[in-house]
Formats: sequence, C-alpha cells, structure tokens
Amino acid sequence: MSALDPREELAQRLGIAVAPPRFDSPATLSSALAAQDYLSSPAISSVTYLADRLAKPILVEGPAGTGKTALAQAVAKASGARLIRLQCYEGLDEAKALYEWNYRKQLLRIQSSGLGDTDQWKEREGDIFSEEFLLTRPLLEAIRAEDPVVLLIDEIDRVELETEALLLEILSEYQVSIPELGTVKARQIPMVFLTSNNTRELSEALKRRCLYLFVDYPDVQRERDIIVARVPGISTMLATHIAEVVHSLRRMELKKAPSVSETLDWARTLLLLGRAELDDAFVRETLHLLLKYQADIEKAAKKFSGPDA
Repeated sequence: MSALDPREELAQRLGIAVAPPRFDSPATLSSALAAQDYLSSPAISSVTYLADRLAKPILVEGPAGTGKTALAQAVAKASGARLIRLQCYEGLDEAKALYEWNYRKQLLRIQSSGLGDTDQWKEREGDIFSEEFLLTRPLLEAIRAEDPVVLLIDEIDRVELETEALLLEILSEYQVSIPELGTVKARQIPMVFLTSNNTRELSEALKRRCLYLFVDYPDVQRERDIIVARVPGISTMLATHIAEVVHSLRRMELKKAPSVSETLDWARTLLLLGRAELDDAFVRETLHLLLKYQADIEKAAKKFSGPDA
C-alpha cells in the first residue's frame, strides 16, 4: 500500500493498525450491494467506494424513502461489518449520542466506601470516573470497537446545531474528549454514513468533513429493477407498470411523494391480491398505500379517473 494512501496516513496519525479497503473498485461494490438486494447507481457506488478509500464520512441527502438508510445497512452486510446506528431526533444530547456516567453505580461505590473526609474523597474521585463507570453510546461505541464497524447517523438534520457540533471531533479525528478521562481515540476507522432529509441546512463545518452524495428517487427502469429484486415472484411487466404509475405520481404537486418503500409495499399488495396487471380503478382503490395525505389521494384519484370511474 502506498505511503500516500489516506487510510494509512490517518491510521498512523491515530496510532492504530490500518485495515485494508473494504472494496476493490466501484464495480465490486455494486456487485456486493446487489447481493444484498440493494441496486446501486454509478454515483452511489463511486462516492461510497471513495469514502472507504479516503476514510471519510459520507453525507447522504435526498427525499425521505429513497434508500439512504438502506445504503448504510447494505454496505455493512456486504462488508461483514457491524452496524451501529444513532437515530437522531430533536432533543438528542451528549448523554444519548456519546456517553454518560453510570450515576447509580457511582453512588453505590461511594456509599460502600464510607468516605469520611476530603482526602479520602480525592482518592476515590478518580476511581468512580473510570472506564468501569462509563456507559458508551453509539458514537463512542463505534470508535472504541475493535471489530469492523459501519456507523449510521440517521437523519442528522433533526438535531440542533449544538448537537451537530458534537460530531465534528469524531468525524475529523475519530476521537472523543471526555473531561474526566481525557481523549479516547479510535481503535479502528469506522465507515460513517450521515443521512439527511433536507429539513434544515447543515453547517459548513459538518459538510467539509464529509463526501457528499445526493440520492434522488430512481428513474422508471431502476425502480422496476428494485421491485423485481425485492419482491419475489413479481413479473417484469407488472413491475414496469408499477414503476410507471409511481413515477407519474411523483411528477404531481403532492404534499408527500411516494417513497421507494411505499412502492414495494404496493407491489407486495398486488401479489397478495393476485393482480397480474393494473387498471385505473384498482390504482384509485389502493392509492392509500402510496400516498399518506387525503388531499394527495383526492388529487391523484382525479388523474386515474377513466371511463370505469
């Protein structure tokens, strides 16, 4: 491996052994993902491959339900790595994302020690703020792990800027500063995926640390292939018709366009009902499987109001 390889440089800086790249090429990655029923695009495979070779996180943005989370899950399975997931939400804080102290265990230790003066307390204080009392949360667990890890930070746009700032040290140096313990450095370099549904603008500092990937809704052909891969027993003809109907709905001004997962649910429903083809009447009857707002359903129903309506 070249001395200029970014993975090796980062590993040397962190003082850990460098792991070999997970994939040999974007084509190898595409094949590995396909084996996990994730049909990649050239852009997805290229950026994911480069993120692995450069040891950089990937910020994956795009509409909800386009396969951003599924990409991280498929990469973890394809590479044989353990997936560690941090589901973001409003109000997420350091204690839930990084670490917290086991206060109950600390209190029991203090009580059992029978501390009676200041000198005894000073001796014991260093003891109760040790590894034994540390509760690791997803971010710290990911960098402390010795086995291969894929870290998924899901829906990063849901947290406040203050919480987003907690990630910066991890994403650039793969380490966490704990006041009572000092700096905890990575034991291996995890592959990191951050997903965002674009509900708010992310900071420039966060974006600088990541490669960027935008995952949009698939075109008709790729969505057809996804349906065929993920819904056993469905015909290519029916999968094509489903993809065409969904694509036409996404071109409408809807409050929420159908996601790929909703497309798959609809396809499975057709199989359960024994449908081999689609007509306007059936599309109208099952729009609630694709659309989640009554106003959208009513608008779409007009589109499929043919002579049989």
